[in-house]
Amino acid sequence: MSILFTHAYYLSDDPKEQKIMKPYPPLGLLYVSAYLKSKNIDNAVFDTTFSSQIAQLDYILEKQPKIICIYTNLMTKIEVIKLIKFLKTERYNFPKIVLGGPDVTYNVDNYLKAGADFLIIGEGEETTFELYNAILSGGNLNQVNGIAFIEDNQIIQTQARNKFKELDELPLPNREAINMQNYLATWKNNHGKSSMTISTQRGCPYTCKWCSTAVYGQSYRRRPANQVAEEMKMLKEKYHPDALWFVDDVFTVSHKWLIAFREEVMKQDAVIPFECITRAERLNDEILQLLKDVGCFRIWIGAESGSQTIIDAMDRRVDVNQVKKVIQDTNAMGIETGTFIMLGYPGETEKDITETIQYLKDANPTLYTITIAYPIKGTSLYNDIEHKITTQPDWETSTDREIDFKRTYSRKYYKYAVSKVVNEVEFHRAISKTSIKALKLKTKSILATGLMKLNK
Repeated sequence: MSILFTHAYYLSDDPKEQKIMKPYPPLGLLYVSAYLKSKNIDNAVFDTTFSSQIAQLDYILEKQPKIICIYTNLMTKIEVIKLIKFLKTERYNFPKIVLGGPDVTYNVDNYLKAGADFLIIGEGEETTFELYNAILSGGNLNQVNGIAFIEDNQIIQTQARNKFKELDELPLPNREAINMQNYLATWKNNHGKSSMTISTQRGCPYTCKWCSTAVYGQSYRRRPANQVAEEMKMLKEKYHPDALWFVDDVFTVSHKWLIAFREEVMKQDAVIPFECITRAERLNDEILQLLKDVGCFRIWIGAESGSQTIIDAMDRRVDVNQVKKVIQDTNAMGIETGTFIMLGYPGETEKDITETIQYLKDANPTLYTITIAYPIKGTSLYNDIEHKITTQPDWETSTDREIDFKRTYSRKYYKYAVSKVVNEVEFHRAISKTSIKALKLKTKSILATGLMKLNK
């Protein structure tokens, strides 16, 4: 075997995900695999999600690939580095290690020093194809755009690669390379319905400071609506999923595209229930009805905070009242809603958190998630707070989530703030239903409030 694609996410090592059990396949790797396949380059994918590092290493030992391409992100980085150190030994015949993914762009030095031979910076399809040919033929690596490597003890980073302009040139992800039934069955057994992922666009035109655009850039490129509908039809007939998750950053960014999408999905009998993410200002009654017509059952509408002050600090460029109304309108349309909340953003105060609690009560999203803000290297947020970093753990054994910086209050304060927000919102929802449950929630909220004060 000349080239193998793999990653380092092991469900068996993730206690949190074992409680959630909503895994999805490595779609990016499957796109690159399909692209090489379209160029008549035979390749394999070792999907680690339902496997283990031991089984992965045994497979590599058996197949002896010359090149191993590994996807890495901030969540899997630690395991990726462990994997590299195993592979860079005589036992595995020193294969060329190629890394790609969002975490490499702003960590070039670190990943190369950790043992990677090459980094693919940005979109991976064309770069992997050209790098593969250069490695096997002994070609000039400096002529391969979008890579980084070490030569004569110097880090070389070649010219950035131009992004795909026409996404219809990309083949569909090579889903046949992995056992999709593992994912479908896991979803079905744990949630009563199966789900698959699908991508229609690359890039995001918005400027949120905390968000990384390391791979696809601040752009907007989209596959033709008829091609997306064809893929949905194929998934429907081949895999029979109960739902789809559109992984696009802002699914409704183009209303013109959505109109064409509805027409094609209906014409091709490709309707599958789906959920997506978007922004409030890209929704209105007509678009909500359009989405409902083609099977949308849940929309995640970004807010990040209930405080306009914090939203402006994030450069979200949206009115919190507009977000609230759109969530309410979506609920009224019979479509479930979800929203994302981030606490501990630079400058956030107790007043901002109180406003966030009220926002969640008023908007009443079906689902919401809460995280404590952390700076991803390469983002505007990281650049803004770099001089305020108070905790910078060892890079190889930690992730960006563990970086801490000087905030209005301590990080522990915001940990308890998460508890307060959840319990206050759930108390609001439960108060008219079960008095005992409501009392427990209120007690937890009061306790969290007290702990917040102790940890300011």
